[in-house]
Amino acid sequence: MEETANTNAKWKVKAFDIVFKADSFYGKLFDAVLLIVIFLSVLAVVLESVAEIRFKYGIYFLWAEWIFTGFFLIEYIFRIVIVKYSWHYIKSFFGIVDLLSILPSILAFFFVGAQSLMIIRSLRLLRVFRVFKLTQYLGEASQLSDALLASRKKITLFIGTVLILVSILGAVMYLIEPPESGFTNIPKGIYWSIVTLTTVGYGDIAPITPIGQMIASLVMILGYGIIAVPTGIVTSELNKSRYESMNISCPHCQAKNHSTDALFCYKCGKKLQSD
Repeated sequence: MEETANTNAKWKVKAFDIVFKADSFYGKLFDAVLLIVIFLSVLAVVLESVAEIRFKYGIYFLWAEWIFTGFFLIEYIFRIVIVKYSWHYIKSFFGIVDLLSILPSILAFFFVGAQSLMIIRSLRLLRVFRVFKLTQYLGEASQLSDALLASRKKITLFIGTVLILVSILGAVMYLIEPPESGFTNIPKGIYWSIVTLTTVGYGDIAPITPIGQMIASLVMILGYGIIAVPTGIVTSELNKSRYESMNISCPHCQAKNHSTDALFCYKCGKKLQSD
């Protein structure tokens, strides 16, 4: 009995090293095959959305969809079985993405076109960073997310101000423009304000009065300045974070440029700060 338990534990450890790590040959091979399958499944979703291709090869896309779904389902269950704390994996980022990559095929039974949501499988390609040891890019991504998180209050205030501004402009354009110009209500005016302020300019609604055209010109110019504001906020936080990380050096090997929340050195693996 004990020997059977040890045997089960050993194969789970080996399977875990292959599936969740990329240090061994088989681990890299597994991840490489997985990435190819993910890429092919995403490509199939994209091609299936083209009417001409779907009309000719629709049955093949249907079979491919279920083969890919079956593969990902088996892989998902296998990951749950071999991991020590299955709930930790299930609620992790990749655990949720792995589950979401399976659900669209089931939802397609109840909602037409739900299979298009399988494009979310492209998120699984993020594992390429682990396979090819591109952890420095993950560090940069973490730095960017930290900068966005740190500037969330400023960005929220900025978005709130913009929403108030477009609401006022929409109401003003509704008052000064005749109905034939397209400003038949305030929501239409707000829509025009957003399109103009963001410099998109669809042209489906346009002012025809001199005052309206003057306001439109001011909104267009204002749009260029407004676009730069959130960029400046995030850039400021990134520079601040980069400056702080440059000052964190390892006391053992003197390596620099550690993340501000790093506990261990990325070069020698020792603790950055003594207890």
